[in-house]
Amino acid sequence: MADPDSSAVDLPQVLDKEIKCMSKQEKSLLGSVAAIKTLAGILRGCYGPYGRLKFLVTSQGKTVCTGYAATILGALELDHPAAQLLREAAQTQSENSGDGTTFVVLLAGALLEQAEAMVRAGLPHSRVREAYAVATNEALKILPTLVVCSIDSLEDPTWALRSAVYTHSLSHPEYLAKLVTQACHDSRDPDGSFNPERLAVCSVPGAGLDDSNLIPGLAVYGAPCGKITVIVGEAKVALYACPFGPVSPHTPAAAHLTCPEDLINYDKGEERMASMLVTQLAAKGINVVVVWGQINEICLLHADQHGIMVVQAKSKRQVVQLSHVMGITMLPLLMPPLVAGQCLKVYTKEMALGLAVVFEWDSLLAPAFTVILRGSTAEGLKGAEQAVHHAINAYAQLSQDPRLLPGAGATELALAKKLSELGSQLEGPNGPGILAFARALRSLPVILAENAGVQGADVLAQLQGYHQAGNTVMGVGDEGTINVTQEGVFDPFIVKTQGLRVAADVVLELVTVDDILIAKKSGEYIHPKNRDSQSDNLTQHPTSLNNN
Repeated sequence: MADPDSSAVDLPQVLDKEIKCMSKQEKSLLGSVAAIKTLAGILRGCYGPYGRLKFLVTSQGKTVCTGYAATILGALELDHPAAQLLREAAQTQSENSGDGTTFVVLLAGALLEQAEAMVRAGLPHSRVREAYAVATNEALKILPTLVVCSIDSLEDPTWALRSAVYTHSLSHPEYLAKLVTQACHDSRDPDGSFNPERLAVCSVPGAGLDDSNLIPGLAVYGAPCGKITVIVGEAKVALYACPFGPVSPHTPAAAHLTCPEDLINYDKGEERMASMLVTQLAAKGINVVVVWGQINEICLLHADQHGIMVVQAKSKRQVVQLSHVMGITMLPLLMPPLVAGQCLKVYTKEMALGLAVVFEWDSLLAPAFTVILRGSTAEGLKGAEQAVHHAINAYAQLSQDPRLLPGAGATELALAKKLSELGSQLEGPNGPGILAFARALRSLPVILAENAGVQGADVLAQLQGYHQAGNTVMGVGDEGTINVTQEGVFDPFIVKTQGLRVAADVVLELVTVDDILIAKKSGEYIHPKNRDSQSDNLTQHPTSLNNN
């Protein structure tokens, strides 16, 4: 079935086609469109459960294989202000909702592309913004009418989390969904509320994904660095985001040594400093140190002598989570903390080919739980970890708002259908603007279909036929179309609503931008002609995608 809406270029008498030259505002919009389209093109292949992975080479030369939009966006160096603005908005969506990052970027790109067509056809920018604002408000009013079900507080939400898991891990989605459900249920507060910070994920290589389990307490992948491997009784914990040793031991400096005694004193000075630092920790009763940084061998030797367990965290995220759970501060320097974290026991847990350090409290009053993920490959573990985090965020969103929308592009098509009906009845610029908003929404199921390996245009035609007939729960599947309620593919209402609002807000802001101004660097004078050339350069070359 062909698209029933006419294209923006062919819109009738409401548009003035006699534009012979572009204004500064039009040039700015076209530059923004090019930048956003480039960014959307990068993430296009990552959208949906069949999204592809990308090799991301960091500035340190490390190669990461990922399909996680938030990771890719965070690594890109973007020069164009429009691309930077969209990245910030998408990252905000990821932080607040834990999902919908790619949705925001792709929808914003599609909306700007439609806005470009309307501006080229002669519709003023102010009218485009007004029409999109009306369309956004109407879409937010329509969304609640598309809700297909809600989760009761006593209902098992495994079936709702399965689609969240399936987006990132095609292996054992049912098992992971049940594991996350159990973890979220066990980590709820006594009043029934759910705090995602009480739930950690630890990936340990070895065994299979179906060997993953849930343990009380917090687990950190790795083994203690010294001889102390267990602390029983009252463990007092200090957290550091710095090397375990003297401050800046590798700072470039020249030591002026004139005799062998100077060399001996120099070595003894470093050892005295290490001894003093560790002795200060022991005097405060610290017997567990978690460090996100390098370990000084001399300090480690003194820590063993004072009975202090030293744990080197693999990522800052692990230390931050310990900080949240224990209610203590992560210190930037190796100094005694004002308040130490406390737990009942810290020990090393062996797991086939891997080790983990477990921080354990009373099992009845455990402030945190950890999902231990097992897997034979690093990439498989990474995908499973992203799937579990995605499902935990989905559970948190459902705890706030239990309503669910049909997934797999069904909501976008149902919303586009209703907006098209509304836009065709309106006169003036609001009608074409609403129709353009509907066309942008229809582009998302096409991307889902293409990533699944089927013809996007054919699937879109079939789905539009279903939706025109009133069957609004039909979406994109791996072989064409599926009934999303029968397959259990849903999207949390709050995530879709926030994502739609964020994408629309970015577009409404970019449509009204009329120029790009580049501030001079401190102490630098820029001639007005050079400023114009730099601004034009950003318009012509909208984005730089070198990763930082």
